Amino acid sequence: MYHENILDLVRNTPLVKLNRVCADLAPTFLAKVERISPTGSVKDRVAVALVEDLERRGLLKPGGTVVEGTSGNTGIGLAMVCAQRGYKCIITMPEKMSRERELMLKAFGATVIRTRTDLPHDHPDSYSGVAARIAAETPGAALAGQFTSPANPDVHYRLTGPEIWRDAQGHVDAFVMGMGTGGSISGVGRYLKEQNPQVRILGAEPAGSGLKTLFDTGVMPEGEVYQVEGIGNDYVPDTLNLPVVDAMEYVSDAESFYWARRIAREEGILVGGSSGTILGAARRLAKTMRADQTVVVVLCDSGERYLSKFLDDDWMRANGYDPQATFA
Repeated sequence: MYHENILDLVRNTPLVKLNRVCADLAPTFLAKVERISPTGSVKDRVAVALVEDLERRGLLKPGGTVVEGTSGNTGIGLAMVCAQRGYKCIITMPEKMSRERELMLKAFGATVIRTRTDLPHDHPDSYSGVAARIAAETPGAALAGQFTSPANPDVHYRLTGPEIWRDAQGHVDAFVMGMGTGGSISGVGRYLKEQNPQVRILGAEPAGSGLKTLFDTGVMPEGEVYQVEGIGNDYVPDTLNLPVVDAMEYVSDAESFYWARRIAREEGILVGGSSGTILGAARRLAKTMRADQTVVVVLCDSGERYLSKFLDDDWMRANGYDPQATFA
């Protein structure tokens, strides 16, 4: 048996039990390990869906260009899809994102444009603003639109959610996911609640982002800069369906990095900082749960794209983090 191309592998990532990193808590922890996807990220699913949607609507023609503003992982997925299908790819990305991500994008043949990290999403010089301008000015270009396209949450409703329900054999009491575009938590959350309305959907939020404050109070605060990549926001994207989410938890950069590093050292799964955010939030929820219940978390991407950042003790110290600090 063989596959027609690499894009056929963008689905059916494994659900793996976490045995050591949560051994002090009562529920069973199952992790959807998205680093097994071709480029090592959950965003591969979204990238394929976005390009197919552009093709379906006639917005992307042979030889065309896909443009997107991204924190990195969606861009890497899009660059892979474009390489396989013969499109050009232009990616705008904030300065804070890791050098490894930029190198991966360039390896797939994408053009990378860095933008300031501290600008709001609607600023013309933000990564989203620059992407929109490039797409409008480039003949044959189409903006992928991960923050606005219904294809984003839809792919998680059609594929990711059913995969989790199937592999957990219907034993899902809580689902925990980070929120960048919000597509994954919205799509998976909707599917799981259709199977069992009692499933609790928890959003994991980096401290400094504004979504939890907005969720709790109805007021969006002024955002602060944080180091965790790929999740958090200072506005509600069209792709985030807030009514699906039951609660949100803030997790600091330091705690996020701590749990991501522990996942690598105790479970043998090398993951990014957002996976640490998700585990930190999931552990708080699990302290209120029983031994006969199951928590499903998503380990969003591979830690290989953060080797020069929080996985490096020298980087941790240089950025004010104690590599020996612990969290409960």
